[in-house]
Amino acid sequence: MSEPLPSSPARAPTSIRPNPPGAWRPAHRVAQRVLAPVERLLAIQASSGIVLFAAAAIAMLWANSRYSESYRWFWSLEFGLRLGPVAFVRELRWWVNDGLMAVFFFVVGLELRREIHNGELAELRRASLPIAAALGGTIAPALVYLAVNHGRASAVGWPIPMATDIAFALGIFTLLASRVAPAMRVVLLALAVVDDLAAVGVIAVCFSTGLHLPGLLFAALGFWAVLTMRAAGVRSPWLYVPAGVIVWAGIYAGGLHPTMAGVLLGVTTPPVAWLGREGLLEIVSQSTEDIRGLKGASASQMFPHLALLEHARIEATSPVERIQHALHRWVAFGIMPLFALANAGVVIDGIRWDGDARWVFVGVALALFVGKPLGVIAATALGRSTGLLRLPAGLGARHIALVGSVAGVGFTMALFLAQLCFGTSPLAAAGKLGVLVGSGSAALLTLALGRTLLSTALPAGAAETAEEAEQSTER
Repeated sequence: MSEPLPSSPARAPTSIRPNPPGAWRPAHRVAQRVLAPVERLLAIQASSGIVLFAAAAIAMLWANSRYSESYRWFWSLEFGLRLGPVAFVRELRWWVNDGLMAVFFFVVGLELRREIHNGELAELRRASLPIAAALGGTIAPALVYLAVNHGRASAVGWPIPMATDIAFALGIFTLLASRVAPAMRVVLLALAVVDDLAAVGVIAVCFSTGLHLPGLLFAALGFWAVLTMRAAGVRSPWLYVPAGVIVWAGIYAGGLHPTMAGVLLGVTTPPVAWLGREGLLEIVSQSTEDIRGLKGASASQMFPHLALLEHARIEATSPVERIQHALHRWVAFGIMPLFALANAGVVIDGIRWDGDARWVFVGVALALFVGKPLGVIAATALGRSTGLLRLPAGLGARHIALVGSVAGVGFTMALFLAQLCFGTSPLAAAGKLGVLVGSGSAALLTLALGRTLLSTALPAGAAETAEEAEQSTER
């Protein structure tokens, strides 16, 4: 889920000053040297996974140190609004899990909309492999968990190992460098999207608290406002924020999980660009000629042309792509690490290993480490044997095995589902520890298999070019 920072052109125009006006050249050079490593880190595909891992490690160390009480105290701080007798106050952890994570699910919805419109899920021929692999990778872990927890109250935790954490998974693939074919990244991304869709469905069906009509009508009012502004041609994303907040509040009051608001708003975002590439080139060409003709003109005379160029820059891409690009780093380097910091702090000494807790831990860890790869491999093999799907050129059974093993890294969504399934119960800690152990084991297995099964050269005839794969794996 990462994108490279905009880089400088290969050949900078000679007329552009090397330093901004008013900048002191030595100070500007120092600032560039300080910021360059940070920019390089953010441009690395694996960087969001690295930040997530660091946040989880900090949470574990903090929660199990002598300062563990401060960890519980901090995330239990209450914030909210008070207007006379009316108050809406929740713990800080709630605002992260049910508030900020709605933005994460909004990005999930945008990804779903983009993939269905013109991505790997746009055509049945291309979508058959990731759909089959995702279904196998969703059903098998749930069955493994249920087999371990059969007849126990803890069986309600079966959704926990369903989804794949794409940030971690792509980070692991990056560590394998040229051994991983671009087509493998594309399959993994599409698989993770379908996984997320399944998890969203489970959240909608299994974690509703009883529907309340007034709240749902309030949410419908917010959607009506969104659709009305869209029909009126309102293009600024900021003008949709109040309506989005109304949808979020209405869905929460209506008894559904509030993160569903993010998904619903994401999948209804327009996926088609207004101007597109050709429109951008036409406006840039015409505006450039017009500006050249304004020799000795004042800045005010250039403003109309600059406004048109700004309009072309914005509308060259679809709202789905533009909003996803704008939110990407906030989610990858802000919301997801904050969520990990709030939820990965499992107190080891506080887990009781008798009763159901032991089986929750074993069930989740086995489901991710064993169930996920088995499900992906079995579903893919079944689809190939029946002729319903074909592998991309250059990929074979060993590549699918690797995709299956890395799909067992189910960090963010798995922690989220563990919190939903068990709430404040002691079983939640056991489930979260199972997520950490199972995901870590799947990551190590993937690295070992990658260096054993794959050569350093890409498979001959890989279906996508490196550029296409980079575009496909942006998330």
